[in-house]
Amino acid sequence: MTQAEQRPLEDGRWLAAQPLAEVLAVFNGGGEETRIVGGAVRNALLGEPLGDIDLATTATPDEVTRRAGAAGFKAVPTGVAHGTVTIVARGQPFEVTTLREDVETFGRRAKVAFGRDWRADAERRDFTINALSISADRMVHDYVGGLSDLAARRVRFIGDPARRIAEDYLRILRFFRFHALYGDGESDRRGLEACIAARAGLGALSRERVRMELFKLVVAPLSVPTLTIMSDAGLLQRVLGGVAQLASFAAMARIEQALGTAPDPVRRLGALAVLIEEDADRLGERLRLANVEHRRLHAMATGWHRLSPVSTEQERRALVYRLGAEAFTDRVVLAWARTGASAGDADAEWKTLATLPARWPAPAFPLRAAEFIARGVEKGPALGAAMHAAEQAWIAAGFPASRGEIEAIAARTARAHRTKPAS
Repeated sequence: MTQAEQRPLEDGRWLAAQPLAEVLAVFNGGGEETRIVGGAVRNALLGEPLGDIDLATTATPDEVTRRAGAAGFKAVPTGVAHGTVTIVARGQPFEVTTLREDVETFGRRAKVAFGRDWRADAERRDFTINALSISADRMVHDYVGGLSDLAARRVRFIGDPARRIAEDYLRILRFFRFHALYGDGESDRRGLEACIAARAGLGALSRERVRMELFKLVVAPLSVPTLTIMSDAGLLQRVLGGVAQLASFAAMARIEQALGTAPDPVRRLGALAVLIEEDADRLGERLRLANVEHRRLHAMATGWHRLSPVSTEQERRALVYRLGAEAFTDRVVLAWARTGASAGDADAEWKTLATLPARWPAPAFPLRAAEFIARGVEKGPALGAAMHAAEQAWIAAGFPASRGEIEAIAARTARAHRTKPAS
């Protein structure tokens, strides 16, 4: 059993900020103790933004709800069966979860009982760096060696990795996701071996949960080396259902940095696993992607191989107009990533192409059906054909904005499709 360690938080001023300080005061005392747990603890120790602040408490959900009501907080029973009540104080939500102990363990349906033992609660969590807690007196509590692992940038399962994974096979993906976020160097050998041994369990996971973890993993700071580890271990192909394009994924990460854009999970997934439309369809089904995500991947796969910075400005603008800004950028950066362009003039040319929508917002087609009807074009197929022909002529003319040029295009097109005298 790991010796418990306590140390004061170096900078705990955030604990005194409202409404957190008020919430801690309400749920501490009277024989109960409440601490900050989870990602906020980890991030505070690393000097990173805290994000959501979750709390663990010895108080039962009923007692949490009672105290919240007495303090004027809103209490929402978001997961009472698992001991979680969401408290809203001054508009800020806090998940407050009663300490738990495993009674029977069988995957995500493990039977738990509420407890009061902070060590037991820590030991049932997944990784040592996720089992730290901070009490209201600004003391960091560590029962499983999380402080030393955090200092070493090491992601390590608590106890037996095989047992932790058997409790929830999603922990295989979480192991790599947290390594991509906080790891340094090689992944923990025991953990990696356990993930490989339990890889068949990935097939039992819901597609939505796999998608959620994969999207978080691909945008993590160390996603490139981490996905390489997964690929070498034979795990990445099992998740994707196809061959991973690691080189283009690494290039996509570099391109996003060159463009100054935030990592985009859909775009990165396209670089990692989409070559043709069928790949997009497979991923859409395999990961139960949202319709908009599936459409983006499908649009990226369609025609990326025909894109090149060697094109006229008119051709580029026509493509922005046809695809829309997001789909255009998606397709361009995928093509850029696949070319293997690394630096210098080639990158500069691709960057100019990729940033076109920011410099040239595509205008809306300025003509309406009524303008063709007034010129003698009947409703129906003839009207549709006239509007299509006019739009193509407007694009070919370079998207003119002057009303005179637009009227001239409308008049020429209407004459070619008119079936009755103009009104």
